[in-house]
Amino acid sequence: MENITIQKVTIKDLEKLQKIGKATFSETFSSGNTEKNIEKYLTEGFSNEKLTNELNNENSEFYFALSKNNIIGYLKINFGASQTELKDEKALEIERIYVLKEFHGRKAGQILYEKAIEIAQQKNSHYVWLGVWEENPRAIRFYKKNGFIAFDKHIFKLGDDEQTDIMMKLKLR
Repeated sequence: MENITIQKVTIKDLEKLQKIGKATFSETFSSGNTEKNIEKYLTEGFSNEKLTNELNNENSEFYFALSKNNIIGYLKINFGASQTELKDEKALEIERIYVLKEFHGRKAGQILYEKAIEIAQQKNSHYVWLGVWEENPRAIRFYKKNGFIAFDKHIFKLGDDEQTDIMMKLKLR
């Protein structure tokens, strides 16, 4: 098994984050969405301004997964008021875990997930929550395997398409 390491992302890594973010989002969602909606999301969601704001936000953190010094995936977590929805001080949100397709099945996603849980425990979070697209069965299986249970749904707007995310939660205490 290859050695996968985790590295905290800083503002100096903005271009690398942009590159891995766009690549993994495209790979994950292009087949189920229009090119126009994907392009719009990539342009807005990974703009220099948006990523700079997120990287400078003390209640959000990004981490790269590296294999042989190559970035193969990343994690974004939020706490406190930076959470996209619940904004519960006792919770941590996993906003994104994405890994390049060629590295699926090599434990990179699991290692990023474990980093999120480690941070949640350090922050004494009572639970971890996330939203996952209802048409992403691979991700849903991954979170269920790790003990998450569905508790609600919400709408995620991708371009002009309203999509349903399943909200899932893992109690830590």
